[in-house]
Parts: sequence; structure tokens; C-alpha cells
Amino acid sequence: MPKHDSIDPELVRELAHLVTETGLSEIEVEKGDLRIRVARRIEPVSVQVAAPAPIAAAAPAPVHMPAALAPAEPVRADPGTVPSPMVGTAYLRPSPDAKPFIEVGTRVEVGDKLLLIEAMKTFNEIVATRAGTVTAIFVEDGQPVEFGEALLVIA
Repeated sequence: MPKHDSIDPELVRELAHLVTETGLSEIEVEKGDLRIRVARRIEPVSVQVAAPAPIAAAAPAPVHMPAALAPAEPVRADPGTVPSPMVGTAYLRPSPDAKPFIEVGTRVEVGDKLLLIEAMKTFNEIVATRAGTVTAIFVEDGQPVEFGEALLVIA
């Protein structure tokens, strides 16, 4: 591939603006042998709600927050964040009338099933890669997800 000495910085700015404006995680354009890819990192959000005043010894309770309600500003990534390994549709339960695989507060072990992601008519099991407690779930049952999108946090 020939080297390009000048890439139009205005085009890169436009693509970055388009990615931000539309909520996409990345965009790639190609013209001839020139290819430009602009990606943004979407960080997970974990929210804690303080216990009522009379229960001073209680720890803050984790809260389930859908990704659509998460603040737009970047937040430091939690090492227990479970990212989506693919684009697809997330399912928190094995069937519409079944109970969820996990909920906030569920204790999981390595290999425990967390959720399913349907991609190309195939259900892919997403399993825990670490033991801990689910402290946040960022997706709703049946929600589309993108590659790398934060699904949940195991602390």
C-alpha cells in the first residue's frame, strides 16, 4: 500500500464528530488505497446509592443502570468490567419467561454463565472470567450491543 504523506485533518475531525454525534463506537472509510478508521473508547459506568441514614454500617447498594442512562463523560474503567466480545443482541435470561442468569448482587465463579449474545442466529454464552459479585449490569434484556461495549462489572 503506498504511503500517504497528507491525510486531510478536516476529514478526520468530521468523522470523529460523526462518531460522537451518532453514538457509534467507530467508523471506517475507504477511498482507493486510503483507509481511515476513527474509534472512540466507551467506558463503563458504575453507580452506588448510599444506604438510608439510620443504617450507618451498611455498604452502598449497587444499582442496575442501563447504558442509555449512563453519563456521557468518560469514566475510569473498572478492571472487573465484562466487555461484549461481539456485535449482537444481549439476553439476560435463557427464555422470556425464565429468571435471569444473574442480577446485581449475584455471586459468580469462573465459568458461570452471565448472559447470552445472539449473533447471526447463534446464541453465544458469555461466561465469567473471574470470581466475584456482580455490582452493575449495563444492558437490558434484548438490547443490541457492540463489540467492546461494557456489559456488566464483577467485583
